Amino acid sequence: MIMSYIKTRTCLILAVTPANSDLANSDALQMAGVADPDGNRTIGVITKLDIMDRGTDARNLLLGKVIPLRLGYVGVVNRSQEDIQNNRSIKDALAAEEKFFRSHPVYSSLAECCGIPQLAKKLNQILAQHIKNVLPGLRARISSSLVSVAKEHASYGEITESKAGQGALLLNILSKYSEAFSSMVEGKNEEMSTSELSGGARIHYIFQSIFVKSLEEVDPCEDLTDDDIRTAIQNATGPKSALFVPEVPFEVLVRRQIARLLDPSLQCARFIYDELMKISHRCMVTELQRFPFLRKRMDEVIGNFLREGLEPSETMIAHIIEMEMDYINTSHPNFIGGSKALEIAVQQTKSSRVPLSVSRPKDGTESDKGSASERSVKSRGILARQANGVVADQGVRAASDVEKVAPSGTTSGTSWGISSIFGGSDSRVSVKEITSSKPHNEPVLTHSMEHSFSMIHLREPPSILKPSEGNSETEAVEITVTKLLLRSYYDIVRKNVEDFVPKAIMHFLVNNTKRELHNVFIKKLYRENLFEEMLQEPDEVAMKRKRCRELLRAYQQAFRDLDELPMEAETVERGFSLPESTGLPKIHGLPHSSLYSTSSSGDYYAASPKNPRSRKSSHSGELQSPLHPYSDSNGSGRPYASGFYPTVDE
Repeated sequence: MIMSYIKTRTCLILAVTPANSDLANSDALQMAGVADPDGNRTIGVITKLDIMDRGTDARNLLLGKVIPLRLGYVGVVNRSQEDIQNNRSIKDALAAEEKFFRSHPVYSSLAECCGIPQLAKKLNQILAQHIKNVLPGLRARISSSLVSVAKEHASYGEITESKAGQGALLLNILSKYSEAFSSMVEGKNEEMSTSELSGGARIHYIFQSIFVKSLEEVDPCEDLTDDDIRTAIQNATGPKSALFVPEVPFEVLVRRQIARLLDPSLQCARFIYDELMKISHRCMVTELQRFPFLRKRMDEVIGNFLREGLEPSETMIAHIIEMEMDYINTSHPNFIGGSKALEIAVQQTKSSRVPLSVSRPKDGTESDKGSASERSVKSRGILARQANGVVADQGVRAASDVEKVAPSGTTSGTSWGISSIFGGSDSRVSVKEITSSKPHNEPVLTHSMEHSFSMIHLREPPSILKPSEGNSETEAVEITVTKLLLRSYYDIVRKNVEDFVPKAIMHFLVNNTKRELHNVFIKKLYRENLFEEMLQEPDEVAMKRKRCRELLRAYQQAFRDLDELPMEAETVERGFSLPESTGLPKIHGLPHSSLYSTSSSGDYYAASPKNPRSRKSSHSGELQSPLHPYSDSNGSGRPYASGFYPTVDE
């Protein structure tokens, strides 16, 4: 039980030990050492100095030479049991104590550490010094608490019951909310966080670090294989072979890549919508706690308004993507163009293949044409045999004539035109030319010979037809050119989207909300029939307002008391003047008359230093009660707790 008290850091420990016992085995000092290991709160009290054995004294104990203490020791002589039974007064006991110390040859030189008055003086000095030490920190804590409570009390406001007052209050709240929302978006809010990005900074982060960065990481040819591009080129030619590589494959593929930009753009708009909703929830949180119904209605209004702004933003974003898809502007100054792309593609193709001699492509072309001519001759021979059973020389000669024309037409087969993105010609002999060169005098097979040959059956075309796996040099160039054009034009569109999408979102969603939010609040919420419902306070808000008002009064009074406390502390440190009637020596700073009774009847007198008038109070014990009346500088009595900080009445 004792340990629970002395462990308190603001408690002074009086370690009482009899002088006729071994100080090293003192239970009081051992317990004090556990509770106060630094010794900042322990005062040693040596008793029974008058009954020590002859020839012994406690000088070394009082001087701290046996067990030193930071606050030292004080020797006292208390009343004996015989004195108590004989009703010896405190006055007589103090006089006897003083006489003992004055007449003792050892203790007469230790007047500063002997006697109950000296113990009282030491305790008063420690108390006054403690007050001075804790006063600045206590004042700062009370001041901080006062400001905090005053701010909380102001947030609850005052109760208004008139329609005019309610209308003014509602209008003020709506205006402040709109201003706070705009300030947070613009980054001008005074309560902006310094530990994380918030408000408009998060919007900028979404635009630049999420949206733009994600688009720049996309490769338009990442999901396109060479077979995909070759298939697109062949599909664009339709049922006939094209003389030039068409623009259709490029436009089809680039539109497909542009369409991929729609989803991230719409997702960006949704992200900004979510951020604006978060900003709206952070505005005036404390102020709107007072009106939960109003807060709910405001959240509904701003949520609907933001959704209304999101719709035109998404529509505009869709239009931006559709505009880019509807018109492929190959005349854009930043577009690489067909000629430049072809030049780069040819260089890349040559560097990726084994270098060939200059004459080899020509020889290869002629050999290809030759083999094609041979196949044409064989085919025409078969047709002739089907007609009359003999191979017509004229047909062979006609085929050879066509073969002679073919090489001259293939000279432009590897050249590329510039009339379009892709250019080029492919010399192919039409069926009409071949058939027109047929002689009309081919022999006709007889009817008897017609059944001597078996029918030629064609195999069914597959349900899924893919291009041949072979990749000629021309096809490789076409694929490379297509990729270059795709990347070039995609970069142009990507930059346009990165620029226009944030502008559309800022115009239709962010800035429109800042401009029109206050007007929307007035239109939707500022209605006289809604005043009572929206400004209705919950019971807990009224209780919090009352509690804040009481705390505010208490802190204000404490602050006023602290202003007067330095004067009180100086008074305690100086002590009280001893009345001459006690017969004790006047030791400056000791409140003798307040601690001990002045008559054998047990009555005592309490007097203040500035008011010598005493007020009689009955007391039957040696020490006063922890709470006893005393008079302040104005003569008014109030309870005072011994060992606690003094207080000042209102």
